[in-house]
Amino acid sequence: MSVIPKLASSLDRRDEVPNQELAKQIATKKDKKAVQELIENLNNKSKDIQNDCIKVLYEIGEISPSLISDYAKEFIALLDHKNNRLQWGAMTAINSITLENPKLVYASISKIVAASDKGSVITKDYAVNILIKLCSIKQYSDNAFALLNEQLLQSPTNQLPMYAEKAIPIINESNKRVFIKTLTSRLDDIEKDTKRKRVEKVIKKFSNK
Repeated sequence: MSVIPKLASSLDRRDEVPNQELAKQIATKKDKKAVQELIENLNNKSKDIQNDCIKVLYEIGEISPSLISDYAKEFIALLDHKNNRLQWGAMTAINSITLENPKLVYASISKIVAASDKGSVITKDYAVNILIKLCSIKQYSDNAFALLNEQLLQSPTNQLPMYAEKAIPIINESNKRVFIKTLTSRLDDIEKDTKRKRVEKVIKKFSNK
């Protein structure tokens, strides 16, 4: 049975609950056929159906990344889509499958960073998450960290504390000095006292080691 009638837009619903429930059902049943149908309908002529399908897919990715990891190429292809919802939704899906399919994700890292530079805040957030995950994999760590560092240097000050905190687990002896230098160089840019203190706390954590 088709999953399209179960999408929020098909049910004339404006909330995301039907999509979230559908994602849980598909993930629980490991329903590969349903996943395939959702992927195919990312090209549906209805924008609402496209948007619902990407939502269900990345929600599945949160629960069961292996179910959507074979479609990394399809998600990467959406990163320069003119539909912004598909673009950041694809970045969200890629984030959930990075550790399942790191080789393919890393091979597309320049496209991921380019989409991040041009994209919305959500697109940037998930691109940073992807880079942090790649930093945790030895063969990709050096280059991924260099790209992450560039994001830290140019990120909006609102996002910087969160990015700095999320990067903590992948900071080590080889990248610690650059990380501290980058964050220190951004302190004067941060107008909000609470946000600056969060970044200072991260710097202090590694300065004492």
